[in-house]
Amino acid sequence: MNVLVAGSHGQVGQHVTRILAESDHGSRGMVRVESQAADIEELGGEPVVADLTEDVSHAVEGVDAIVFAAGSGGEDVWGVDRDGATALVDAAEAHGVERFVMLSSINADQPENSPAELREYLRAKGEADEYLRESDLTYTIVRPGPLTNEGGTGRIRTGRSLDRSDVEIPREDVARTLVAALGAASTYGETFELAAGDEPVEDALREPLDG
Repeated sequence: MNVLVAGSHGQVGQHVTRILAESDHGSRGMVRVESQAADIEELGGEPVVADLTEDVSHAVEGVDAIVFAAGSGGEDVWGVDRDGATALVDAAEAHGVERFVMLSSINADQPENSPAELREYLRAKGEADEYLRESDLTYTIVRPGPLTNEGGTGRIRTGRSLDRSDVEIPREDVARTLVAALGAASTYGETFELAAGDEPVEDALREPLDG
């Protein structure tokens, strides 16, 4: 499967690009500027320069799936986190891409339950998620808890609604989950929350999700 990674130069995106390169999948990494291309090549990906706030059709041509791991870092939540995502959904449909895995965030469906400084971002993510759900794509929406830079363990916990008491997760394990979800039929058409846990990633995604 040839996979386009939106946000491939970000922290999660770099993990995704590397993991794809170590797998049987091909990886095309979307970067905003040419100067980032060499970093993607070092990770094993094929760089393509494209800006989510502009036309991205050329980046989508010839791919089988998309992993959306892009983010504005709070600088342009409506232009990138929402509109950039929805534009990529449109491009995927226009170019016959069937598989779309979205990196979202826990509480994207209930931003009012998060700190005030996160609510606008979460509203933008929630609207992007809903747009994807209403598309004709075979989607998976992954909503991790707070991200850490600890080394990944390869073990996770998933569910449609997790206990909020301990939902942190290393970025590397989020990336492994996004890649594993590409071919995990149990996640097709599903939205689920994600945290560090005890179950190997592949095993956690093999069975239908718990409530």
